[in-house]
Amino acid sequence: MARTRRKIAMARMRRKMWRIFLILFGSIAIIYCIVVAIFANFQARLIYYPHYPTREVEKTPEEIGIIYEDVTIITSDGVKLSAWFMPVEDSRGVFIFCHGNAGNISHRFESIRIFTELGFSVFIFDYRGYGQSEGVVSEKGTYLDAEAAWNYCVNERKISPSEIVIFGRSLGASIAAWLAQNRKAKALIIESAFTSIPDIAAELYPFLPVRLVVRYRYNTCGYLKNTHSPVLIIHSIDDEMVSIEHARRLYEVIKGYRELLKIRGTHNEGVLESEKYYVNGINDFFSKFTQDKIDQ
Repeated sequence: MARTRRKIAMARMRRKMWRIFLILFGSIAIIYCIVVAIFANFQARLIYYPHYPTREVEKTPEEIGIIYEDVTIITSDGVKLSAWFMPVEDSRGVFIFCHGNAGNISHRFESIRIFTELGFSVFIFDYRGYGQSEGVVSEKGTYLDAEAAWNYCVNERKISPSEIVIFGRSLGASIAAWLAQNRKAKALIIESAFTSIPDIAAELYPFLPVRLVVRYRYNTCGYLKNTHSPVLIIHSIDDEMVSIEHARRLYEVIKGYRELLKIRGTHNEGVLESEKYYVNGINDFFSKFTQDKIDQ
């Protein structure tokens, strides 16, 4: 009799433990699904930061001694974009500058200064939804914006494609690579670039099935396979957001002339921390496939 009661008690205990397990497992599964749903629905907010630190233009090139023109360009789908053209006398070429995922054109003066001191004119634009540009940002939209920048330089400014350097940093590197794949520019320079959004998202959120739900591609690797211009990849070995391994993978897929310039410093401070090496690296890159080099 006592043995029977013990068996009944143990059976009840097992059923209770099983119910607790199911409740815990179900709760965890529900929470996980909620997190995945949040990620799926708020992807744009994780990729684009047009309001950080602000959409306001905080400074103009004139305030740091650079001559510039305030320009408005119109994309093929009718969106007006804010841009600056900064001409340099006896220019070595023109940089079309595709900036990163945060801030606006007024937050890129360190890079602008370096490029103009290297003897290049600079055309920098804000993506739709950034700075003073109209519209709402999207992946397709950023490509159309870069295309509009190219068309402006070639059609309005009458700049030869052979004089255009397509430059992109971080998110802008993928946009620049997209632009370069169908156009023969003087060169393509990508800095702090990732291989694709699914790749970098999987690294940043390893506990989520991001490859199944991510809607954005920005397939830098795929674009570089179709690029015919000389390519310079600049990447910090200390980059805490996009590892140097991305640069190595990008380097491997390029079929034509390419170089990998490794610098030091964080994702956002590498240029400042390695400025002399950075400047010399860009200068040397151009000297290797042209006679275009200036003394530093």
